[in-house]
Amino acid sequence: MNNKETIYNNRMKLAELLASDISLLSILQRLDIRLGFGEATVKDICNRYGISDKLFLMICNIYSFRDYQPEVEALAEKDIRSIITYLHASHRFYRQVYFPAIHDSIHSLVKELDEVNRKLIDKFYDDYDKEVNNHFDYEEHTVFPYIESLLSNKAEAGIKYNIRQFEHNHSNIGEKLSDLKNIITKYLPEKHSSTLMFNILGDIYNIENDLRKHSLIENKLLVPLVEKLEMSHE
Repeated sequence: MNNKETIYNNRMKLAELLASDISLLSILQRLDIRLGFGEATVKDICNRYGISDKLFLMICNIYSFRDYQPEVEALAEKDIRSIITYLHASHRFYRQVYFPAIHDSIHSLVKELDEVNRKLIDKFYDDYDKEVNNHFDYEEHTVFPYIESLLSNKAEAGIKYNIRQFEHNHSNIGEKLSDLKNIITKYLPEKHSSTLMFNILGDIYNIENDLRKHSLIENKLLVPLVEKLEMSHE
C-alpha cells in the first residue's frame, strides 16, 4: 500500500494503516490507543475507544497527505469535544516529549560553542520556548473554555469573543523553527559536532511538520465547526 496514493478508510486494519505511514503512531499516543490491537479495523478500534472514525481518519489523512482537504461537513457538533481532546493531548505531547528532547539536544550543542554563538542559540531557543508556551496557554485558557461554554450553552450574552479572533491571531509557532534551522545549517562553525547538529535538524523538521498538521486541524476542522456552533447561538 502506497500512502502517497491511498486515502484511508474505516475498513482498513489499523496495523495496515500504520504500516503505510509510521508517523501516525504519534496520533495513537495522543489518543491513548494502546498497541496490541491484532487484526482490528480502524472502525473496530474507534468504537472500542469511543472515537468518531470519521474524525480519526480525517486527522490521519491530514498528517499523511499534503493536499488532503477534509470534508468538515461530515463531522457533527459532538466531534468538537473530540477535536479539543486531541489538541489538549497534542499540547501535552509537545511539552512533555518533543520540546524537552530538542531542548536537551540544544543544551548539549551550546556546550561546544563559543560565547557569542552560545548566547545567540540560548536566547533564540528561550524566546521560542516562551512563545510556544504562550500560544498553548492561550488556547488552553481562552479558546477551549470559550468553545466549551458554547457547547454547554453557558456562553454569556453579548460576549465579544468569537472563533474568528482566534483564527486571525493564530500565530505561526513554526516560523521561528525555520530560523533556528538556518542558524544551525548556515552559520555555526563547521568544527562543531556534525552528528549532533544533524540530529537536532532532524528533530526540528519533525516538530515543524507536526506543528503544521496541528494548525491544519485547528483551522480546517475546529474553526469551521465552531463557526457553525456560534451561528446556532445567534
